[in-house]
Amino acid sequence: MAYTTINKSTDYFNTKLYTGNSSTLNVTGVGHQPDFVWIKDRSSSGDDYAMYDAVRGVNKRIRSNQNDAESTESAALTSFDSDGFTVGTAGSSNGNGDSFASWNWKANGAGSANTDGSINSTVSVNTTAGFSIVSYTGTGSNATIGHGLGAAPQVVLIKELNGTNNWLMSHQPLSASLGDYTRFLTLNSTSAVSGAGNVVFQNSAFTSSVFNVGTSAGSNGSGQNYIAYCFAEKTGYSKIGSFTGNGNADGTFAYLGFRPAFILVRASNLTTNWHLYDNKRDPINPADTILRANSSNVDATNSEFAYDFVSNGFKARSSGSEFNGSGNTFIYYAVGQSLVGSNNVPCTAR
Repeated sequence: MAYTTINKSTDYFNTKLYTGNSSTLNVTGVGHQPDFVWIKDRSSSGDDYAMYDAVRGVNKRIRSNQNDAESTESAALTSFDSDGFTVGTAGSSNGNGDSFASWNWKANGAGSANTDGSINSTVSVNTTAGFSIVSYTGTGSNATIGHGLGAAPQVVLIKELNGTNNWLMSHQPLSASLGDYTRFLTLNSTSAVSGAGNVVFQNSAFTSSVFNVGTSAGSNGSGQNYIAYCFAEKTGYSKIGSFTGNGNADGTFAYLGFRPAFILVRASNLTTNWHLYDNKRDPINPADTILRANSSNVDATNSEFAYDFVSNGFKARSSGSEFNGSGNTFIYYAVGQSLVGSNNVPCTAR
């Protein structure tokens, strides 16, 4: 039984769906003041993802499906509010009549100075939920960077802000299984796991105080600015791991210790997409509606995409190679509702 100190997961993460009006729109019902908001137009093909955080500040957009530099969008996200956020007229976040999904994480506002690493950083951190937002300026030499979590992050996602290098992700459990911590994935592409001996990350595990970067311009170019999103596991609330597909509709079960509310999952050994699931677009099983973090495509629903969200994890319900292919390795980051919190209230199946 996975006990957790997080009794109300929506205090730290929540998916919020909304309909755009092409005017000022206050999106409420998130359950907290978010510090990282990831938005996707679900119904208008061609609209890119829009990502905002409190460290870089409102109006500063980056896109998970593109490698372009940060842009200033004055009519996009205009404020982080006590129960959500406000958007302006930008089509990528508020197209009139369009359906939107937003995924919202709580850190700790604009952040503060951190000197734990060889590179000083600005860190907005929520140690309870295992999430931090880190900004830093690269040196071009092997370096460490403070993340503030007090626990080793299992996923670190980095984007160069003033250049066009790709999004880079270290998934530490995958790297450990491959025996090489230089391995990385690229969020804005379908590329399989890369980087044996590469210089994006150094060949050592992250620690409770710092993550490491190499000399790659994608993670540590001299004088370049970067943002990193860091995630550590928290029992009964978040899980970062992998499973091996069995190629069967009675698919592999991934134990989380909670009922998932959000899953980012992909086959690491294939040229394939990054798939986003949540319990708001799919409130009942099977969860078979996906968005692709590396693509501007809209919601797609197909039985080939299906997973069941159960009380303590998720189970593949497809034989599709991208979702449960036999022998393929699937990595995931999942957030959800606790199975049993410190108040001893159980989470039931749906």
